[in-house]
Amino acid sequence: MILELTQEFYFEAAHTLDREYDAESSRRVHGHTYYAEVTLRGEPDPATFMITDLATLRSRIEQVRSELDHHLLDEVEGLGKPTIEALSMLIARRLKALEPRVIAVRVSRKASGDSCICRLFTSEP
Repeated sequence: MILELTQEFYFEAAHTLDREYDAESSRRVHGHTYYAEVTLRGEPDPATFMITDLATLRSRIEQVRSELDHHLLDEVEGLGKPTIEALSMLIARRLKALEPRVIAVRVSRKASGDSCICRLFTSEP
């Protein structure tokens, strides 16, 4: 049996963005509350029925969260342009080595209704 387990976290961060629409306000430093969901897929341990210990997962997520929370995203190494797409890919890259494996990272800004899902596909179920 295969299970999927999702852990949600949030972070507050500021950024600037050079874009065509809402250009003036986007170029100014402004902030958002971001919500992220990390989903793992794996087989449950027959003794514990868990696919992973949530404390271990939360510890790894906290490492990534500390890189983003209350930071200027323009300065986060490896992020590139500070969009929700780039954030979902960055979080996925940072957590890719987890076992069981990360299969999806969703980043959203609930106040504005925006979200992006980065799916990590493999040939295994």
